[in-house]
Parts: sequence; C-alpha cells; structure tokens
Amino acid sequence: MAILASPTKAYSDMSKKRILTIIGARPQIIKAAALSRSIQSLFSEQIEEILVHTGQHYDENMSAVFFDELGIPQPNYNLAVGSGSHAKMTAAMLEGIEKLLVTEKPDAVVVYGDTNSTIAGALSAAKIHIPVVHIEAGLRSFNKSMPEELNRISCDHMSTLLFVPTQAGLENLRNEGFSMEHKAQASIDFPHVYHCGDVMYDNSLYFSEISSKKSKILEKLGLVCGAFILCTIHRDSNTDDPKALEQIFEALLAIIERAGKQIVLPIHPRTQQKMQQLLPAELLERIESNPKLQLIEPAGFLDIIALEKNAQLIITDSGGLQKEAYFFEKPCIILRSQTEWVEIVETGAALLTGADQTKILAAFEHFSNGHTCVYPPLFGDGKAAQFICDKIISDL
Repeated sequence: MAILASPTKAYSDMSKKRILTIIGARPQIIKAAALSRSIQSLFSEQIEEILVHTGQHYDENMSAVFFDELGIPQPNYNLAVGSGSHAKMTAAMLEGIEKLLVTEKPDAVVVYGDTNSTIAGALSAAKIHIPVVHIEAGLRSFNKSMPEELNRISCDHMSTLLFVPTQAGLENLRNEGFSMEHKAQASIDFPHVYHCGDVMYDNSLYFSEISSKKSKILEKLGLVCGAFILCTIHRDSNTDDPKALEQIFEALLAIIERAGKQIVLPIHPRTQQKMQQLLPAELLERIESNPKLQLIEPAGFLDIIALEKNAQLIITDSGGLQKEAYFFEKPCIILRSQTEWVEIVETGAALLTGADQTKILAAFEHFSNGHTCVYPPLFGDGKAAQFICDKIISDL
C-alpha cells in the first residue's frame, strides 16, 4: 500500500529523536510546514523527521502543489488512500501506518488536528506503544455528532505529549482529568500538556510577507483590496445536506444583491460535486451566471493568504480559515453551529450562523454596520513550532 517517495536512511543517527509525522488533509500539510521549517533551521542535529502522507486529499491542487509552494520536503511515504467512507479510509490508514511504524521504528509519531489521518496515526502508534505527539490538542466543539470531535477527544487520550494552542484548550483538558503538573516521565499514562500557541500563527507570520511579494491572485481576479468577501465551504454537514447547501448559496446571492459585493469562493472538489448533485437547476443557473460570485479552483496557500489579508469579510466553515481571519484581523461568519475556536466568537470577531440564510444575512449586516472587532493576542508569539521541538527533545 505505501508508496515510497524518497527512501529514509538505512541507518539513522541514533543520537537524534526520530519522529514520524502523519499528514493527509491540506490544512495538515500547511501546519506541518512550521514544524519541518523549525527542524531544518534550528534542530537538524537533534531531530530527524520522516513524513508520511496518507493521501486523504488526493487532488493535485489540494496537496502536491502545497509541498512545492511551502517548501516542505516531499513525503517519504504516500499511502494513497484516497476518498471513501470514514471506516474505509481509517482502516486503510491503520494498516498502512502500522507497517511503516514497524519498519521505521520512530521515537514518536506526530499528528495534527482532528482528521481521519490524525486518529489513524494516533491509534496505530498507541497500540504498539510508540509515543503520540498531538499538535492542536484540547480543542472541543462539544458536539459529538461531528466526526472531528470524536477524533480530537480520542487522539488526546492516546497521546504522550499534548500541545495546546489556546488557554481554552488547556481548560478543556484539565476538565477531562489531565494533570498540568509533570512529575513523572512523559508517557501515555502520564502525558505532558503544554500551552504552546498555534503553529498556524507561526506560518501566517512567516508566509505573509512572501505572499505579498509572490501572489498575483488579486490582479488575476480583478479584485480591489477591502471590497470583496472570501468564502469557503467544505464540511459534509453543509455540502451533503441539500437544504444547508441551498441556504448558504441563497445567502451569498442575497449579500451580492443587497451590498453589491464581489464574493470569491475557492471551490473544494467535493463541494463542486455536491452542488451539481443537490442544488436545484434554477439556483445553479443563478450561481453560475452571477458575475459577482467567482467560483475559482482551490487556491494555493500564498494566494489564500493574499485573499484573507485583502478581504473585507470571511465566510467559512473551515476551522483553519476562522483562525486565519483572526490573525489578519478580519471579521468572520462561521457556517457552523459550534466551533472549536470559541475564543474567536467570545471576542466578537466572529459569529456562528450555521447554514441558516436569515442568520448569515443578519451576521453580514452586523459586521457591515460599523461593528468594531477587537483582536487580542490569543494564539501565542509565533514560535510554537520551536517550543514543540524543544519539548520533543527534552521529554521523550
């Protein structure tokens, strides 16, 4: 099953901590850039990284271009799992990852966030007693109908090192019985929990200047800074529910009609497929014929940053874009009924609307009518990856 992209050394340096990093979805590739960059620039003598791509996102624009654009080393392995049901994908990942762990014998497995790749990596490692390092630990939406919530909780309780991006995440783990005192050697039974800040904030700071120099997407799309809205839709609770999908697009068209705003929507392949399958023909025709609603190919990370930095407002169901909206001080309408990034909502910089046309329009009016957002520093100092590397070296 595993596809070898670039062989690892037959005999690795035993003085280094050997970590096997699991990625699969596009946001994880981006998050991994911060850690890989930190290892290459500051910890190359202490840490050796083996990169495993599960192939959970297999579209060229959703994965491969990100490795090139972000300067991440190409994966040592690609499991080429592709799409499928949660059970089918996770089972294939479990089988493939376990084989690699037996072969590579890493000192730890690093996983990110809350995807099927995350839970497969954590479970594979924990079952054969390899320490799990969970980056973005402690996040909770408090809605167990979301598969991501089940993945987050399960992964945290299998981890040896938990790196938490926010104070709220730290409190979530404390409430679940995790100790914040590190009296024993780190292990699955005595995990070490750290509030480290957010690796995506590291990335946003690092790539913001590069994006300003390299991205040409505003010129390409004919966009004026501060005069357009960025929107993304990809969660199955929105894409797979005909009523939800219809409500969201009706709201977008209404915003265009009321405010005359240009809306840019980088279209996820799954969303595009579901639009064709589930939306009424009349609505599809209105979407496709509206010149102010630009459906574009999935954008590279540098282009996404350019769109985020220059948008007036962001409308999304993505956890990553919620945070990035906050990083770049943009108000955000969240197309979900709960979020794991509760701090953003608590500051008033974001509003939860779900896929409700009335609530989406009310949130747009709220942010358009002079509401002043504040953006206190919730996500660290931009050195989360360096902190994580330090603790991997000292604690494992």
